[in-house]
Amino acid sequence: MSGYLPFDEPNILALYKKIWKANFSFPSWFSSGAKKLIKRILDPNPHTRITIPEILEDEWFKKGYMPPHFQQGEEVNLDDIDAVFNDSKEHLVTEKKEKPESMNAFALISRSQVFDLGNLFEKQRGLIKRETRFTSQCPPNEILSKIEETAKPLGFNVRKHNYKMNLQGDKTGRKGHLSVATEVFEVAPSLHMVELRKTGGDTLEFHKFYKNFSSGLKDIVWKAEALPEQEETRS
Repeated sequence: MSGYLPFDEPNILALYKKIWKANFSFPSWFSSGAKKLIKRILDPNPHTRITIPEILEDEWFKKGYMPPHFQQGEEVNLDDIDAVFNDSKEHLVTEKKEKPESMNAFALISRSQVFDLGNLFEKQRGLIKRETRFTSQCPPNEILSKIEETAKPLGFNVRKHNYKMNLQGDKTGRKGHLSVATEVFEVAPSLHMVELRKTGGDTLEFHKFYKNFSSGLKDIVWKAEALPEQEETRS
């Protein structure tokens, strides 16, 4: 409608800060009805954000709106669908994704409580949580290779599927084998977020693993530049 994005910043931290605060402006020619609807669509709070059914009932949206008419397509072959869920070699269907799953701004913000772009892993009250995240500007395949390269010398078996990995410890600990699930998400074409989550084993063992593991990933971890207001505070 306006010809430009509601949020546009060269610095990704500044960009997400604007999204989080819903800091945007409207062109002068926007009607009050359009402004009201767009404000509700861009609400960063998912609990108060307008839903699709509510959009369809909005007075401004309904002006001149024509519901789409879909023609009936070809019949769905249920045998093809069953094959996806069949574990037998005869019917097994494997799908290889070309790129990681995309993560939109609101999904990223929802993780912001445990997401610190300035540090590799998040700490809270001196304890390592069961999951943590970091960002990287490296290509996703390079990230996965580095994770595998770092985990194997620590005694972990690595299983990969698309852009998800499972790290399984060789040794049996107090609560069984330590298991860590990782997944790479695309935040932007040149920025990826990696999520690590303990799925089995002891939290203290995860703590020890994380210390050694993080030191091997320093080459791929992206550390954000400070925002202007942060630099002023430091000075």
